[in-house]
Formats: sequence, C-alpha cells, structure tokens
Amino acid sequence: MSEMQINQVLAQMRALANNAGVNEPAQANGTPDFAQMLKQSLDHVNETQQASAQLSQAFEMGDPNVNLAQVMVAMQKASVSFEAVTQVRNRLLSAYQEIMNMPV
Repeated sequence: MSEMQINQVLAQMRALANNAGVNEPAQANGTPDFAQMLKQSLDHVNETQQASAQLSQAFEMGDPNVNLAQVMVAMQKASVSFEAVTQVRNRLLSAYQEIMNMPV
C-alpha cells in the first residue's frame, strides 16, 4: 500500500468520523490521536448496536411506542456501521502486513 493510498484511507476515515458526529481528539501538538479516534469510533458502533438491540427487544415485548420501521432502521444502521468497522479493520491489517513484508 503506497503512502498515497494510506493517506486516502485516513482521509476517508476522517470524513466518516465527521459524518458520524465523532469529534477528533487532539494531542498536545494539535494532531489527532489515532488510537483515541479509533476507540471513539468503536464505542459509537457499540452504542448503535446496543440501541438497535434495545429497540428490537422493546418491539418484541409489545411496546406501543416502538414500531417495526424504527426497529428495521436501527438494525440497518447497526449493520452498516459494523460493516464499516470491519472494512477499516481489513484495510489496517492489510497495511500492517504490507509494512511487515517490506525489506529493511
């Protein structure tokens, strides 16, 4: 993976984080902390999945304030966010493996 491709992946991750409403944490020198940003993204995905599970359970229990459309939308949001995290993980793993295979 070239430096240009890595920069593109990072730019895409930042754009996704901004669209998802995740604030980028900054280090003392003003650059974003990658580990903290990744943790916040994972926490956001976890919250989305938990909200989906709660809505689903409320619908199953017969809560009149929850309709099927809300449950389906929440489940799709959780699914899409999990798929995005999986793709990011795959790209990071691929980049790591490529870096490890570079000659020194």
